[in-house]
Amino acid sequence: MHGLRKSAFGAAPLIGVAVVMSSAAFAQSAPSAAAASPGDPVHGKTLYQACESCHSINENDVGPKHRGVVGRHAASIPDYSYSPALKNSGLTWDEATLNRWLINPSALVPGTKMFFKIDDAQSRADIIAYLKEQK
Repeated sequence: MHGLRKSAFGAAPLIGVAVVMSSAAFAQSAPSAAAASPGDPVHGKTLYQACESCHSINENDVGPKHRGVVGRHAASIPDYSYSPALKNSGLTWDEATLNRWLINPSALVPGTKMFFKIDDAQSRADIIAYLKEQK
């Protein structure tokens, strides 16, 4: 079912549409690069369930696997088909870059395949804290 995934919030397939988290798990606020409190990896694991519509920690899916993502160069997993935009981005996935990415992937890397956004700064910090533990 590559390229066509069901939303974590219903049966509607996600195909090239912008998705902004709006569940109760994410606060309704304007996206901000402002610093949040230190991330809570336990809460981040719960929030990461929404990411699992396209990603897995250990396997490539619609999106690349996330184990070891923090500290990794963007578009560096050899068996995943990245967009040319991400391949040419020169990014390294540190906490600041992941935060900017989750605010708006298309603004950071125009032409990326990723369209999922997370508006809430604390939710982003929590997810990033969880990903940091997935070495």
